[in-house]
Amino acid sequence: MRTLTGLQPSGKAHVGNYFGAMQPAVQLQEEGDAYYFIADYHAMTSTHDPAELKANVREMAIDFLACGLNPEKALFFRQSDVPEVNELAWILSTVCPMGLLERCHSYKDKVAKGISASHALFAYPVLMAADILLYDSNKVPVGDDQKQHLEVTRDLVGKVNERFGEGTLVLPEAIIREGVAKVPGLDGQKMSKSYNNTLPIFGSEKPLRKTVMKILTDSTPVEEPKSTEGSVILDLYKLMASEGDYAAMVADHQAGGFGYGDFKKRLWEAYWEYFAPFREKREAIEGDLGYVDRVLAAGAEKARETAQGVLERVRKAAGLR
Repeated sequence: MRTLTGLQPSGKAHVGNYFGAMQPAVQLQEEGDAYYFIADYHAMTSTHDPAELKANVREMAIDFLACGLNPEKALFFRQSDVPEVNELAWILSTVCPMGLLERCHSYKDKVAKGISASHALFAYPVLMAADILLYDSNKVPVGDDQKQHLEVTRDLVGKVNERFGEGTLVLPEAIIREGVAKVPGLDGQKMSKSYNNTLPIFGSEKPLRKTVMKILTDSTPVEEPKSTEGSVILDLYKLMASEGDYAAMVADHQAGGFGYGDFKKRLWEAYWEYFAPFREKREAIEGDLGYVDRVLAAGAEKARETAQGVLERVRKAAGLR
């Protein structure tokens, strides 16, 4: 089995990145081939400053390594270090119906949120499909918001194999962890840098504490019971607290007599403690940035060997060789 995951370097890694992609990726590196990449081509749809993009790539590499990615067990590389992905994306584009992309909600959502419409943003699912198919990936951990794009990938595999011959591309499957696939942001929407509602994994204590305290709540008085339905505080707390502590917070919501300030304080303590080992590891990695560069270079070299083999197979099937 080969697993593939990509993360966009479009800002600081946040709790949604960790529970939606990083944590399952770290677990899956123990179960077979693992290919993990930093999606810098994708990030260009929203990050237009070259220096910022370069810095974000470095930060994402450090973050992923600090969160448990082991380069001895997984290939870790920059997307742009394997340029073959663009050729495969073009080949996929020749069989991709416009309607397939027009139905993708992610493009519409991002444009509605103010991100500039572009061909790259519209064709994002095709490049994502190429990312997956270039390495004969079998399993792809994705958030619930990316599930539709994985279905596009599977549709494109069917069209390529129908046109160029069965077995030209491998059909991948999505891995979506129940209860974790969609992590809420500070405002109750899906946690996303695009929505500016994230809780970063790393940072200074005081600013992060203030971020937790900004979580939106209703105006229910302290003495009254609080709704547990759709509670951002509870949803986040469940990810980082023990089962007993979570059950206690649910009970306190239902009983009344506790204010949201108290619940946010408990969330803060669980969050700060949960990521403490990762903060320590990140400090060590920052002391040897050459190590990060070596990891990415070695990963790209091996990933490109696989990519070239797959692309050559597709070229021959498509009549390009």
